[in-house]
Amino acid sequence: MSSADQYGSRFIQQKLEIATTEEKNMVFQEIMPHAISLMSDVFGNYVVQKFLEHGSSAQRRELANKLNGHVLALSLQMYGCRVIQKVFSLSPLCVKEEVGRDEIESSQQRHDLVSSLFIDYEKISIKAIEVVDLDQKKKIVLELDGSVIRCVRDQNGNHVIQKCIECVPQDVIQFIISTFYDQVVALSTHPYGCRVIQRVLEYCDDVKTQHIVMGEIIQSVCLLVQDQYGNYVVQVCVTNHVLEHGNPDERSAIIKQLSGKIVQMSLQKFASNVVEKCLTFGSFEERQILVNEMLGSTDENEPLQAMMKDQFANYVIQKVLETCDNQQREFIVSRIKDHLSALKKYTYGKHIVARVEKLVAAGGKALSFSLLF
Repeated sequence: MSSADQYGSRFIQQKLEIATTEEKNMVFQEIMPHAISLMSDVFGNYVVQKFLEHGSSAQRRELANKLNGHVLALSLQMYGCRVIQKVFSLSPLCVKEEVGRDEIESSQQRHDLVSSLFIDYEKISIKAIEVVDLDQKKKIVLELDGSVIRCVRDQNGNHVIQKCIECVPQDVIQFIISTFYDQVVALSTHPYGCRVIQRVLEYCDDVKTQHIVMGEIIQSVCLLVQDQYGNYVVQVCVTNHVLEHGNPDERSAIIKQLSGKIVQMSLQKFASNVVEKCLTFGSFEERQILVNEMLGSTDENEPLQAMMKDQFANYVIQKVLETCDNQQREFIVSRIKDHLSALKKYTYGKHIVARVEKLVAAGGKALSFSLLF
C-alpha cells in the first residue's frame, strides 16, 4: 500500500490538503481496512493524521471509532501514539471543517459565511464543528484505565497522557489524575513522569488536585530541587504556577522549605536553577531572605565569595544583581568590590566581574563608580 511507503505517504499527504471530496472518499475507502496497521507504521501514521486534519466529520469520527480496543497498544507504540495525540488535540477551536457549497442551505447563509470569513464559499473553512466529540474521547481515554502509570513511564505513552491532560476536560480524566495521588514525588523524579506532573500543574485547576499535588511537592521540595528531573517540576511551580500566579501561602511554603539551605542549593547543579527562579518570581521580602543568606552574618563569614567562584552559584549571584532593587544592588556590589581582583583569577569569578562592570557601564542607575575603586 502506497500509504506505508515513504514517497507514497508524502504524495498522499500533499494531495489530501487540496483534494476534492470525491477524491478524499476514494482514498478513505482504500485506507480504512488497513487503518490500525497504518497508525503504527513509520510512514502510514502521517496519512492517518492528515485525514484527521482534512477529512470530513464523518471520516474523522469513523477513524476515531477504529481505535476501539487498540488505544493502549497504540499509545505505547512509537508511531501510534502520535495518532492518539492527534485525536485528543482535535477541538472546535483548532480543527477546520470543509463544507461544500451544496451543504449550505441558502444563498443568504452563503453570503453571511463568505462575508464573515472572507473566503470563497466554494470551499469554506469553519472552526465551530467539533470533529471528535466528547463521548468518543471518553471511550478512548477509558481504555487507558488501569494502565495510566505504565503509560506515564513509557517513552511513547507519556505523550498521550500529557495530551489527555491538555485537551480533555478534567472530569473525564479524573481517574488519570487520581492515579498520581501519593505518587507525585516518584513521578516527578522520573524522566517521563516529570513531564506529566508539569502538565498537571499547568492545566488542572481543580482545588482538590492542586492541594494534593502541591502538598506532596512542598513536602519533598528539597529533594526535588536537587534531582535532575524533579527540579523542572519545582521550576514550573515557581514560574508558572505558584510564585507567579498561585496562592501566596504556597509561594511562601516553597521558599520556606529552601530557607537555611540557599547557599547549599546554589552550589548544586539542578537546585541552583530553582534558586534563580525564586529570585525572579519571589516577592521583595522573599528575595531579601534569600539574599541575606548569601551575604552571611559577617564579612568574615560570608558565603558570597565562594558562590562567586562556583560554576553554578555564580549564575545565582548574577541573578541577584539582575533582580534586586537599586538599594540592594548597591549594597551587594559594595560587598563584592573587595574581591574583584581575586575574582578575575577564577573562570567563573570573571562572570561576576563582567556583570558588575556592565552595570557600571550602563550607569547602574543607583550604582556609583566609587563602589569599584
